[in-house]
Amino acid sequence: MRKARGPDGKILRDDDGKPVLERDPARYGKGSRWRLRYDGPDGRERNESFGKKVDADNRKKVVEADLLRGTYIDPDAGKITFKKQAEEVIDNRTLDPGSRRKMRERLAKHVYPVIGAKEIGQLSRRPSMLQQLVKRLEAAKLAPSYIDVIMTHVGLVFSVAIEDELIVKNPLKSSTVVLPKVVKKKFVPWTADQVLDMADVLPARYQAVVDTGAGIGMRHGEIFGFSPDDVEWLRGTVAVNRQIKLLNGTLIFALPKGEKTREVPLSEGVKVTLAEHMRLFPPIEVTLPWADVDGDPVTVRLFFANTLGGPVHPVTFREVWNKGLERAGIVPRLATGEKRGNRYREHGMHMLRHYFASVLLTDGENPKAVADWLGHGDGGALLLRTYAHLMPRSEQRMRKTIDAALRRPGSAADGPQTAHRGAE
Repeated sequence: MRKARGPDGKILRDDDGKPVLERDPARYGKGSRWRLRYDGPDGRERNESFGKKVDADNRKKVVEADLLRGTYIDPDAGKITFKKQAEEVIDNRTLDPGSRRKMRERLAKHVYPVIGAKEIGQLSRRPSMLQQLVKRLEAAKLAPSYIDVIMTHVGLVFSVAIEDELIVKNPLKSSTVVLPKVVKKKFVPWTADQVLDMADVLPARYQAVVDTGAGIGMRHGEIFGFSPDDVEWLRGTVAVNRQIKLLNGTLIFALPKGEKTREVPLSEGVKVTLAEHMRLFPPIEVTLPWADVDGDPVTVRLFFANTLGGPVHPVTFREVWNKGLERAGIVPRLATGEKRGNRYREHGMHMLRHYFASVLLTDGENPKAVADWLGHGDGGALLLRTYAHLMPRSEQRMRKTIDAALRRPGSAADGPQTAHRGAE
């Protein structure tokens, strides 16, 4: 409503001297005309406006129920942008520097341009906006597995927002948000001949790398950060205490993946190989920053060194490894002008670690023990998803167990006599 005015432009007044009100044709019946007022959990008054009375009434019921249950979320809390919330999560989350940098780069490149400026509260109420993000990622020809990684980062931002009581629900859990299906090929491990051939074709200073990966199950960074001081030679155990990582172009020492150290049994054969390697190539002392490029310097004796007597650089060694794959016949040599593609990547150093796991599981080793030796932090779930098809098949063992449990005296399984129930 607005104050009415006469032909002379003066405000009209009623008999009591109060201004006469009239409908404002530009605003009447438009906009948020209904206001809901209530006291929040902290005693501070809140105001929300609605265009229709029914919407205000419905919101009133929701607010009253949430206040009663203790689940009330301040509607103003979700007005923070997704980008601001995400950057706070990245800064405050307990992450190693490399993971922090990768998460920030992925969100900045693929997510912020689409939803970075949108309020997180708005996104939580409209899951379709997240599905639009997924479609944009698919249109960019990103692999389904990479899209899954990116959306995991996005989901973390919403999960933290829920814990901070900024929003009520995670929109990624809505059935309207569908990620592209990740099709995983069945893993095929190397044969023993391939492992041995690879050791034979590598330069002498790197041949023990194969035994370390295939015999101890180390990741490639853990192999290059492996020290003779990590070995209990009499007990026959290895402590996996560190890895070498490449962070922003700089080599650093860091804890193994998952920030967890572990202990692995050391076989006699691998012990002999390591001892012979030390005789031929004495350990070197290497000083690198710990955990970050500006971390405190740490000096460690290492088993493996490059030709210049320094730490093995993962990029340089990749070329050595790829040439070894060709010499061993595991990967065909490239034709002139042919691009490498993914065939080298499929046969990276991780194949040694896979071989370690597959040999133990095929021989019937306890999956939980193998998971511990590999450094899996999920109780063996990842190990079973990856290697279950390699484990001994249990059908025949199950049949024998049931037959033994249900065997009756005098049955054919016990001898030539056969007893038939009900024959008396």
